[in-house]
Formats: sequence, structure tokens, C-alpha cells
Amino acid sequence: MQGKIVKGIAGFYYVNVGGDKVYECKAKGIFRKDNVKPLVGDDVEIEVIDDGDFTGNITQILPRKNQLIRPPVANVDQAVVLFAIVKPDPNYNVLDKFLIQMRKNNLPVVICFNKQDIASPQEQQELMDAYEKCGYEVIFISVHEGNGIDRLCEKLRGKTSVVAGPSGVGKSSLLNRLHPDAEMETGELSKKIHRGKNTTRHSELFYISSLSSEDEKTFIFDTPGFTSLTLKDVTIDDLPTFYPEFEPFEPSCRFGGCSHIAEPDCGVKNALSEGKISKVRYDNYKIIYNELKNARPAWK
Repeated sequence: MQGKIVKGIAGFYYVNVGGDKVYECKAKGIFRKDNVKPLVGDDVEIEVIDDGDFTGNITQILPRKNQLIRPPVANVDQAVVLFAIVKPDPNYNVLDKFLIQMRKNNLPVVICFNKQDIASPQEQQELMDAYEKCGYEVIFISVHEGNGIDRLCEKLRGKTSVVAGPSGVGKSSLLNRLHPDAEMETGELSKKIHRGKNTTRHSELFYISSLSSEDEKTFIFDTPGFTSLTLKDVTIDDLPTFYPEFEPFEPSCRFGGCSHIAEPDCGVKNALSEGKISKVRYDNYKIIYNELKNARPAWK
């Protein structure tokens, strides 16, 4: 029988095989032997142990279209990174690191800023200038009042999207608005596995029926919140390539391979001084550059 993993907790994987049929499964030992861990979003083959209790074993993980490490999910079409405009103020370091991760995975990103109802027009414009002008789509919403939700829904329709961002920015509230049964489903599952339901502590995949049709299925990953990110497999030489707004100005740099930090006659720094590149983005680029530089192992 074939299905999709919609949740994984404490070694148990919950596999939706169609409609509302979900089997509680364990992964075969062969996966541990091969150092392969099933991920939420995986399409899998299962063998049924008990059809009455809906239990089984995962016997095969079907080929993945892609996979992410943070959050750990598979088969994603796009990422929706959710931050608050205020309360809490956006952490640009975390936001840019998330964008770098998604760009490294060739995954399209929609940046969604919540709490529009309590933010000033100036605060919104600053975020728009920083991120939309460098090629990212930016949507402002208020989950509380419903502003901007229709526009976001059109971006979600027919896709499997991972929604990720720091704790406290409204991810769970957004999911409950898009999929009102999510809270009920989570509560029922919590009773079954004897766990409390507070904040999201694991990734879970929800089918959004209101945005789906026979031809277009819409899924959303709800993922744990985070407050920091560590970039893996990114070097200081790679870093400028993850800032697409730098590219038009790099031919004006005097030196090939310019880091855009201390070199003279730097096209990127000249563009910054002329207001053509966001100071918010550039300042954070320097922070990440120094983090990567200081993390490099010293020569022995």
C-alpha cells in the first residue's frame, strides 16, 4: 500500500493512504542500517499489520523530489517564510540565513510578514525595500484581521508549501485559519499517543481542501519554530552568490572574487552608497560573512 508521511513522532510515522485513512507505522530496520530516516512529506510503501487498528510498517521510501535539513521535510514545491513585522521585530540574520538555505536548495520563497494590523506604513515599506527589490515576493498579512490572506492563498494553491519561521510570529494561527480542522486533528492524535499539544514541536503535513481540486492538491507543512540557524556547506566565497541583488554590480569591482567587504573600488559598496542595495541586507551580509570566516578551521 502506498501513502504519504504526514507526521513523525518518537519513531512512529503517520502515513495517509487516501481520504482520512492514516496508519501508524514503524520504519523497517533496514533504514537505520542504511542511515536513512523517513521524513514528513515522503511518499512511502507500507505493509499493513492490523487493518482494524490502522498499524503497519514502512517498507520503502519512494524517490524524493527534494529534501530540507531545517526544517526536516521532503517533496516541497516552495517555502513560505513567516516573520512578524513587529512584536517580535524581525531577526534579519535568521531571515537571510533561511533565504540562503532555500536558494541553496533551488526552492522558490515567498516572504510573508504578519501583524500588519499593528505595524506602521514606514515599517512595512522598509521591509518591502529590503526584500522585494532583491527579487523576493513579499506579502503582508494580518492573521488576526484576515488582511492579505486571499493573496497568500493564491500562492499556496496547488502546491506543497513549507511554512517556517521563528516562534511567536503566528504560524499556528495562520494554519488554523487556512485549515480549521488542524487543531482538532492534532488534538485527537495527541490523545492517541498521550502527548500534550502546546506549540509545534514536530513537522506535520496538512491537506488544505479549501484550496484543492481534483487537478490541484494543496498541502502545507507546519514546522517547529526556531530562533537561530547555522549555515552548512556555505563558504565565504559562496556567500555573495546568495545575494542576487549584488550580481548586477559585481562587474564594476576592481578585483575578481571581490568579497565586497574591505576591497577598494567595489561595485557592490558603490551601489550601496548610492542607495541601490539595501543597507539592511548588506549589513547582515557582513555579519554572516564574519560568522563564516571565524568558523573556518585554522591551518595546523
